[in-house]
Amino acid sequence: MSRLLIIGYVWPEPNSSAAGARMIQLIEFFRERNYKITYATSARRSENMADLEAVGVTSREIQPNNDEFDVFVQELDPQIVLFDRFMMEEQFGWRIDKFCPDALKILDTEDLHSLRKVRETILKSGQEFDDVYLEADITKREAAAIYRCDISLIISEFEMKLLIEKLKIPEHILFYLPFMMETVSSQNNSYTDRRDFISIGNFLHEPNWRAVLNLKENIWPLLSKLVPDAQLHIYGAYPSQKAWNLHNKAERFIVNGRAENALKVMSDARVCLAPIQFGAGLKGKLAEAMACGTPSVTTKIGSEGMAGDLEWNGFIEDDPAQFVESAKMLYIDEQLWNKKSEQGSKILKERFDQDIHQARFDRKLSITLKQLPQHRKENFTGLMMKHHLQRSTYFMSRFIQIKNAIN
Repeated sequence: MSRLLIIGYVWPEPNSSAAGARMIQLIEFFRERNYKITYATSARRSENMADLEAVGVTSREIQPNNDEFDVFVQELDPQIVLFDRFMMEEQFGWRIDKFCPDALKILDTEDLHSLRKVRETILKSGQEFDDVYLEADITKREAAAIYRCDISLIISEFEMKLLIEKLKIPEHILFYLPFMMETVSSQNNSYTDRRDFISIGNFLHEPNWRAVLNLKENIWPLLSKLVPDAQLHIYGAYPSQKAWNLHNKAERFIVNGRAENALKVMSDARVCLAPIQFGAGLKGKLAEAMACGTPSVTTKIGSEGMAGDLEWNGFIEDDPAQFVESAKMLYIDEQLWNKKSEQGSKILKERFDQDIHQARFDRKLSITLKQLPQHRKENFTGLMMKHHLQRSTYFMSRFIQIKNAIN
């Protein structure tokens, strides 16, 4: 039985975030191929985390800058190590290189953190994207982690293009792997069985919080006048007090907090609203809306990488006034709603079919594992970066350990 070590940024919460759902998809992929999986992280456990032990995954708490990790990985001797986001590769990658040099290193970027952070910066500053992106420290850090890994999983075609064309990263160390979803059509609620608008997303994720503020301040004051019988329901894990303060029953702006069943509340809603102003990757909430037959109105960034050349299952609007008008039409026009609802199923089937992407990933893993020495030789920049990181990180880690021992 092959062994897989996942070094997680957090304990996966599939009902709280798209990142958590993505991790569970990857775990299921390897479980179905009879891998013995160990999930290790230095994060605190949470009440909303997935029950990994129930699906046969061993969990382990680890600490950075601690030699106990070295003993742990040598005893485990994994064939594959998967890093959950580039920060985990920075902390533990050099130790894997030293103590498990033959292990295939995979980086699941989740989304490009550098892209999201830079977009947030330019939203505030108005600077040119290229100027900020290529100069940002986070871009260099994330790109370096990609170079040091054998395969990096990229969730969006837009991000693949960005890495290849802007950063000149070799294509053979990148692998496009979007959401892997079951695309069997299910019976969804009809137009007449639904009511109200919905917006959903983890409140700890800054793009989601900004989208809620955008709804409260710019979108809903106009839209609520056009559909006076409708409410806007806001769902999301980990709402802060400032989020609860937005709740206003008189304005029909309802903050509900965590949804016990996200698919249920999405299926009960008539239209999903996602006025996302910055971000990266794919939007789990919009994929869920498609799975539930719920049309959506979002922005260009919100829809990025999802539909390809296919028509959207709703409307893509960056202008607030047009966003409001499109949301109104979707809500009141049953014929239009039915057409857009069906389009979501087409997007899922053609773009996110689980069987298709699992087969592609199987082939990539098989080829890379068989040709790993040659694969690495063709990435000399990565070999060079590993060499220098091992030395610099080794001495920094030793410094931190000595400092902690003294304290």
